[in-house]
Amino acid sequence: MSSAWSADPTLRKPAGGARLVWCLLGWVLALSWGWPARSLDPQDNDMVSAVGGFYGARAEQRTREWRQLVRQGQGSGWSEREALSRVNIFFNRLRFIDDIRLWGKEDYWATPLEMLGAGGGDCEDFSIAKYFSLLELGIDDEKLRLVYVKALELDQFHMVVAFYPTPASVPLILDNLEGTIRPATQRTDLQPVYSFNGQHLWLMKERGRGELAGQASRLSLWNDLRSRFGVNRLNRPNMDLDR
Repeated sequence: MSSAWSADPTLRKPAGGARLVWCLLGWVLALSWGWPARSLDPQDNDMVSAVGGFYGARAEQRTREWRQLVRQGQGSGWSEREALSRVNIFFNRLRFIDDIRLWGKEDYWATPLEMLGAGGGDCEDFSIAKYFSLLELGIDDEKLRLVYVKALELDQFHMVVAFYPTPASVPLILDNLEGTIRPATQRTDLQPVYSFNGQHLWLMKERGRGELAGQASRLSLWNDLRSRFGVNRLNRPNMDLDR
């Protein structure tokens, strides 16, 4: 494995961890593919109803299943590995579609509610939805990174989620192109370029560790994404994937 995947073991945990991210984003995110359904609280039900009213009945069902997954995981105390697996399976069932076709833009980072509302998205949307779901399931932000990579076999840029069990660990990769969660050492088809989480941005180098390059707020698409969180900031896609 290229050491470009390495986390910086000297980096201190951001104050407040994942909880700070939720405060910054200002809302609480959101299944049950054959697993026992759990009751939703009023805030969840309001979210589900808002998505259904904006996108339709199938979008409402997807959002309800998402919230049920999260509530089940919170109530059952899933291990980190189980949370990774269940979140990865759920979102990888959605449809892959390019931004230009779905949103009419070359690059658009959909919120998880927008992705569930539309019924699909591109690699950034898959990764973003998984990242925020894992935060809500109790995974520390310091263990997660959204990683922009070069998919060598496809000769195109791509985004995945990296999970670091410890700062010095080989990360596990959650990828919409591959259903199996595998260590980065087994993903020789991916070349990391940069990574970020709710707090920090790293530039990945061929040699040495990822170099801390400042705050995630340096990324304009990340700032735009955060500004659109919540049911009152939903956008409508150019295509109806539920037809």
